Amino acid sequence: MNAHWFEIKNIETVDSPSIALYSEHLKFNIKEMISLVNGQTERLMPHIKTNKMPRVMKLLLESGISRFKASTISEAEIAAEAGAKAVLIAHQLVGPKMDRFLRLTEHFPDTEFSTLVDNVDTAELLNQKAKEKELTANIYIDINNGMDRSGIQIGPGLDELINYLKICKSLNFKGLHAYDGHLRDPDFDVRNQKIEQGVMDVVVYFDALKIDYPQAQLVCGGTPSFTSHLLQENRITSPGTCVLWDWGYSEKLTEQNFKYAALLVTRIISKPTEGIITVDLGHKSVAAENPIDKRVKFLNLDGYELLSQSEEHGVIKVKEWDKYKVGDVLYGIPYHICPSINLHDEVSVIENGKKMDTWEIAARKRKLKF
Repeated sequence: MNAHWFEIKNIETVDSPSIALYSEHLKFNIKEMISLVNGQTERLMPHIKTNKMPRVMKLLLESGISRFKASTISEAEIAAEAGAKAVLIAHQLVGPKMDRFLRLTEHFPDTEFSTLVDNVDTAELLNQKAKEKELTANIYIDINNGMDRSGIQIGPGLDELINYLKICKSLNFKGLHAYDGHLRDPDFDVRNQKIEQGVMDVVVYFDALKIDYPQAQLVCGGTPSFTSHLLQENRITSPGTCVLWDWGYSEKLTEQNFKYAALLVTRIISKPTEGIITVDLGHKSVAAENPIDKRVKFLNLDGYELLSQSEEHGVIKVKEWDKYKVGDVLYGIPYHICPSINLHDEVSVIENGKKMDTWEIAARKRKLKF
């Protein structure tokens, strides 16, 4: 790869701070994701939360992928508008979200929506609301297989929930969902072993369920466990980050061959004292949930240290202070692309080294129409 592949020829048309989306790398990543499942696109349920863009959804659909996972109703909405066949909202719905979900189902009859439940009370309420609207709500049971963030553990409580669903005439049981995002060991063999250990009881339970529910599906993992779950033919995989890729996963998931498709564009706005440059990349423009040294890696800056960030400023210590000028452009790889995307309204689309278009990050909004 050209060492300066990221440089934008008409950079004067790109504001900062912003995100540049490199279309050639985006298309490569989609093809790579499909190749890893040997072209079996029915085994893919990519997560929309990484990209949140209708135009990216269009490319995914054109590639033959028709089923998706979402975190929010807005993400599910842009998928349906793009023509998705099915969308799983992998979040247990509470409050007004249940009614929003059912309105979404009514408005897009050609898209099969589903959501997660992990307890009898939620199932009862969703069943009641669906019955009142004369609808059937599709549900997956969310399994806690070690992350301890959501879901129900394998055991008597799960048995009770399964049995309760049998009397819920307005709920349609689709299968099990198990997310193991806490397993990110850089060594694939170690990670794979932990992933398989974590999902072992889930697989045993799922196989038993298949007797009464032969059409049930098992949806597993995200990008870190993608290369493990794809090895098992009966699992649906749901990677998301790999569509755009980022610095964090490129360090940890070395067996995955994806390219950086989204970079941060920032400019030097001051040189307040010798050895220090300040850029317009504050924590309102790049995910700040990690320590300061794990937020952004600059591709065209050597011997530097990001010292601090405030809302609109990033203060950087550099060795060759005299070589930099106010107005110079820096390109950075975000450590975590998903929340970084969510901080921006749009991306500059780069083709053959030039900005050619602008795409809206529509689903960064919590609510669109529904």
